Amino acid sequence: MEEDLPTEFDLIVIGTGLTESIIAAAASRIGKTVLHLDTNDYYGGYWASFNLEAFRKYLNSSATQISTAVEAINNNFLPLQAQPTLVRNVQEQWYNFTEKGDVDGWNREKIEQEFRKFNIDLVPKLLYARGSMVELLISSNICRYAEFRALDRVATVWDGRITTVPCSRSDVFTNKEVNVVEKRLLMKFLQSCVTYEEDSEAKEELDGKTFLEHLQSHKLTPNLTHYVLCAIAMGNARTPCREGIAAVKKFLMSLGHYGNSPFLFPVYGCGEIPQCFCRLCAVFGGIYCLNKAVEGIHFEQCNEGLKYDSVKCGKQNITSKGLVVGQGYTSRAVFSKSTPAEGAAQKLCGNLARAVILTNVPLGGASQNPGGGGVAIMKLPPANNHQEGATILQMSHPSGTCPKAIYLIHVTTLAVTENPEEDLKPYVAQILSKDYLPAPEITNENASATESESVKRENTSSTILYEAYFNIPSCLACAENANLSLPVGVRLVCGPYHELDYDQSIEQAKTVFHEIYPDEEFLPRAPDPEEIIIGEEEPVPDQGDSLQDSNEPVDNASECRELESESTDAQEAKEDAVDKAEECTEQK
Repeated sequence: MEEDLPTEFDLIVIGTGLTESIIAAAASRIGKTVLHLDTNDYYGGYWASFNLEAFRKYLNSSATQISTAVEAINNNFLPLQAQPTLVRNVQEQWYNFTEKGDVDGWNREKIEQEFRKFNIDLVPKLLYARGSMVELLISSNICRYAEFRALDRVATVWDGRITTVPCSRSDVFTNKEVNVVEKRLLMKFLQSCVTYEEDSEAKEELDGKTFLEHLQSHKLTPNLTHYVLCAIAMGNARTPCREGIAAVKKFLMSLGHYGNSPFLFPVYGCGEIPQCFCRLCAVFGGIYCLNKAVEGIHFEQCNEGLKYDSVKCGKQNITSKGLVVGQGYTSRAVFSKSTPAEGAAQKLCGNLARAVILTNVPLGGASQNPGGGGVAIMKLPPANNHQEGATILQMSHPSGTCPKAIYLIHVTTLAVTENPEEDLKPYVAQILSKDYLPAPEITNENASATESESVKRENTSSTILYEAYFNIPSCLACAENANLSLPVGVRLVCGPYHELDYDQSIEQAKTVFHEIYPDEEFLPRAPDPEEIIIGEEEPVPDQGDSLQDSNEPVDNASECRELESESTDAQEAKEDAVDKAEECTEQK
């Protein structure tokens, strides 16, 4: 029998996506009562992480379920979507192991047996070491709930080859593909990006230019231009100049902060990030209900029109002072006021074409991936009629049943059509192969016929062993650039944006929080467990007793423990000395 929930809260949050979870944690942290609901049986919504088996079940359920949009409020009641966070246009395919045989010891059965090795993110992202997410995790003291690792490699495709991009000063001067003159040009340009804000005249020259034009004005060679534009600024030919320079500066300022890399990645997948904020909310009293049917929202009439009243969960109507609803639970048409004029376009969330691919060889071959590959990023420039290009993330997964590792490849771009495989084909074809191409052998022609030697060349061709394609839709609130007129007390938040880090999502969470609680601090630092005192505080000793001659405070408890320890050690030493003396006397 289900236990009834309390019937009144300060804030109800529907959906456990990142933005909703940040708002819930911030509200709970300032002492508000929070009820956090999710119709799914897992955290994160479109931000979730799954193992391989759970990921394939999720894709299958998304392919078989048809989501129906709710278009109207009837009798002041708005029904919510029963399955709000399903992906769309799912396509899945395995390498033909039956006809073509195993690939480097891998087949479908072995891969499926290793399903726990994978943490597959629906929307994988990286954290800049000096980015807004890292700063928020540190300032709020939420960082203790997760583990991170530094990125191992930044790569790109240049002249038809996958190459490693020189990022730090040491990388620039040890890179053999960049000559001495190019190294000086690159270091001089990177230095100018770090200090450009100090020069007001230079700032005026940047207006109206693209970042590509700015690079060309510095007479950088084509390969350096490609490295800076695509791999360091993570931009493209349309990127505005100021935006590109700011991205380069952010990249450089993040270098060396946590190792020789500007990026961090959660050890257990990006689905850990929303859960970190959920944990903080729960620590400060937030109530969580996953797999909870949320039928809809009750409204009431007021002078301004509709006003939020309560949420219907099962047989209960639960009231709150405010309501935050995550992506997918409501239809855009419900609150659509009008279509905004042209030119009022906003950057929509979602609308992503995604690929999840397993391969046998890391990007560029093992020689470019020392230490097993780790985590690597690659940004490819736009192809065909695309505008934003594609972001590729690679994670290595060592195996206990196979001598070789297997590699998880994420490919993400903005969707152009309703076919994610077609949208991503131009990018996947540049770095991966659908056929197994074993490394050719090189015969030493200088050896005699009887002593001919054959050396096996490194295999740099990555074969696709498994591939899945799907679309992450835009949220129903901002699809088609809707101009919304929300009922009083209701706020809708977006899903994941097409960005490398979490800047836009964090900014939206801050905006919504300050709309609800304008005079409150956003996510103040949470105390460590040892800083929390339960019950009455211990009596404070007199100042004269607690100060030494140097006027420094003394930890009385630790001093007593040290004296007790010294007394015990002295007693044990005395007993040992007596035993040895007695033993010596007996021998004599």
